[in-house]
Amino acid sequence: MRKINLKMTAFMVVIAIVVSSCASILSKSSYPLTINSNPSNAKVSITDRKGKEIYLGNTPAIVKLKAGDGFFARAEYQVKLSSPGYDPKIVPITFRVDGWYFGNILIGGVLGMLIVDPATGAMWKMETEFLDETLNRSGASTDPEIRVVDVNEIPESWKARLVKVN
Repeated sequence: MRKINLKMTAFMVVIAIVVSSCASILSKSSYPLTINSNPSNAKVSITDRKGKEIYLGNTPAIVKLKAGDGFFARAEYQVKLSSPGYDPKIVPITFRVDGWYFGNILIGGVLGMLIVDPATGAMWKMETEFLDETLNRSGASTDPEIRVVDVNEIPESWKARLVKVN
C-alpha cells in the first residue's frame, strides 16, 4: 500500500510540474501576425531585436512570431514594408505581460510564475496581431510630370530649346 501511495505521490508531483503554469496552459508562446498593405504585394522584412532577419516575403502574409526572447525577456520585432515608388514604412511589433500570467498566483504557483511561463515565453502577449498599412507615394517618383509654365517664368537658357506647338 505504501508503494502505491509513493508512486501516486510521484505521479501527482510530475502532473503538478507539467501543468503548473497558468499562461502556458491558457495562452500561447507564439502568435500569428497578419500583414496586409496598400499597395498589395509589398515586400515584407521582419527583423528581431538583434537585427536578424527572420522573415522575407510579400503581402499579404501571415507570420508566426515567438513571444519570448529568452528567460523573462519579451520579443521585439520590426516589420519593414516597401514597394517601388513608395516610401518604406517600419512598424514595431511589441509584446506586453499576458493577464493569464498573474493567474499563477492562484493556480500555477511559484513554479509557474518564476520558471515555466518565463522560460516558454507564455507570459507575453502580442499587442497587435493584424497590420494593414498604407504606404505613401515617394517624393522621388519615377512617374513623368507635366507642368504648365508661362514662357516669361523660365530661365533664358531654356528658351533656346523651346519648340513651338500648334
